[in-house]
Amino acid sequence: ELLYAGIPITDVLKQNMGIGGVISLLWFQRALPPYVCQFWEMCLMVTADHGPAVSGAHNTIVCARAGKDLVSSLVSGLLTIGDRFGGALDESAKQFSGAYDSGLIPMEFVNSMRKKGQLIMGIGHRVKSINNPDMRVKIIKDFVLENFPSTPLLNYALEVEKITTSKKPNLILNVDGVIAVSFCDLLRNSGSFTREEAAEYIEMGSINSLFVLGRSIGFIGHYMDQKRLKQGLYRHPWDDISYVLPEQYN
Repeated sequence: ELLYAGIPITDVLKQNMGIGGVISLLWFQRALPPYVCQFWEMCLMVTADHGPAVSGAHNTIVCARAGKDLVSSLVSGLLTIGDRFGGALDESAKQFSGAYDSGLIPMEFVNSMRKKGQLIMGIGHRVKSINNPDMRVKIIKDFVLENFPSTPLLNYALEVEKITTSKKPNLILNVDGVIAVSFCDLLRNSGSFTREEAAEYIEMGSINSLFVLGRSIGFIGHYMDQKRLKQGLYRHPWDDISYVLPEQYN
C-alpha cells in the first residue's frame, strides 16, 4: 500500500488529514498538529490568486494565448516568482529572524536596513496600505495570534510595521511577510522541530514552497480561462512598454 511518511494512504484518508496533513507528511516527514495543517491550507487559499495582471498570471495568460500547453504556461508563470514577485518569503524569514536573534529592537533593525540601502523583505505593497488593508494579511495574522502557542517573530514584525507605516502608509507587513514570520514561529515554537531543523528548513527554501504551490492553483485557472474563452495571440500596447529607441543613443 502507498505510504506517506510511513502512514498508509487509507489511514491518511480515513483520518481526513487533508492537504495540510499531506504536506506535513511529504514535506516534513512527520504528522503535525491540526492548527499547523490548517495554517498551511489557509496560506494556500489566500495565495492562490491575485488577479490576471500580476507578473506570473500575465506570463501564464500570454503563453496560453500563444497556444502553449498547460505545463509550459504554468512554468512560465512560476518562473517569475522571486524577490520582486511572491518569492520574498524565505528572505523575509531570514531577515526578521536574524534581526530578532541578534537582539536588535525593531527600530534598530529598520535603521540598520536603511543604512545598508536594503529593502526589508515582506514589508510594502504597491496597492494596499495602512488605510486600505490587505484582508489576506488580517486573516493569517488573526489565525496565528489565536492558535499558535507562541508568536515572537510575528509580534516583532508587527512592531516593525508600526515604524515603517509611520514613514509611508503602504509599507505594511504584506502577505509574504506575515506568512514568512508565522512559518518561522511554527518551526521554532510548535514543539515538532529542533532549532537546527527549523534553521535548515528556512535555509532550504521551504517557506516559498507555500506560495509556489498556492499560486499554481491560480495560474492553472488563468490558463483554463484563456482556453475556455478561446483567446487569440496576445499583443501588448506599445505605450505601456519602456524601451530604448536608436535616436536616444545620439
